[in-house]
Amino acid sequence: QVQLVESGGGLVQAGGSLRLSCAASGSGFSIKAMGWYRQAPGKQREMVALVSSGNTTNYADSVKGRFTISRDNAKNTVYLQMNSLKPEDTAVYYCNVLVQFRTPFPYTYWGQGTQVSVSS
Repeated sequence: QVQLVESGGGLVQAGGSLRLSCAASGSGFSIKAMGWYRQAPGKQREMVALVSSGNTTNYADSVKGRFTISRDNAKNTVYLQMNSLKPEDTAVYYCNVLVQFRTPFPYTYWGQGTQVSVSS
């Protein structure tokens, strides 16, 4: 089993910055990919940023150049640095990890979500 604990959400004015963190705990697994998704009211959950085990990153077009995803493998933690925030970034942000146990297939886990609100 893997537990994910997110932190770093909050309320910020447009143009401001926030940093989200997500720490994975447990045993007997290796982390393959880590990422952040978000869900705004009335909208579907969407991918924000992903980082592979080889540190290859992928971003939604809407956040490119403003958000940066990174990971600390020693701490099993993924970060999302969010700069130049816009009101349309307001959403609940969810951490997601893809892990490999001693099984033929990987498992995906979700964090509890953290609210990010950007005022205009």
